[in-house]
Amino acid sequence: QVQPVESGGGLVQAGGSLKLSCAASRIIFNIAVMAWYRQAPGKPRELVAEISRSGTTTYADSVRGRFTISRDNAKNTMYLQMNGLKSEDTAVYYCTVAGFWGQGTQVTVSA
Repeated sequence: QVQPVESGGGLVQAGGSLKLSCAASRIIFNIAVMAWYRQAPGKPRELVAEISRSGTTTYADSVRGRFTISRDNAKNTMYLQMNGLKSEDTAVYYCTVAGFWGQGTQVTVSA
């Protein structure tokens, strides 16, 4: 299966933490930049963070210092550790690898 698979979403109170995971096939995992995007209701999809195969990371200004993207090349899995969650982080979170998109996982932050 080529399509990445996300997990780890859920409901959390403001200030809390969640960790998302994205599992991908070895073929695409080893050759590509991986990224997390999110889409809130009525808003366009936006980049949250991305990580190269070597571990170079990029973050959106809105999450820098609160979110951490990482990858485990041995497990073909990417992670997004989200701390200090805010209500504005509520969205469906998607992972993408080499042009393939996961189905998304809902993150809801209650005030």
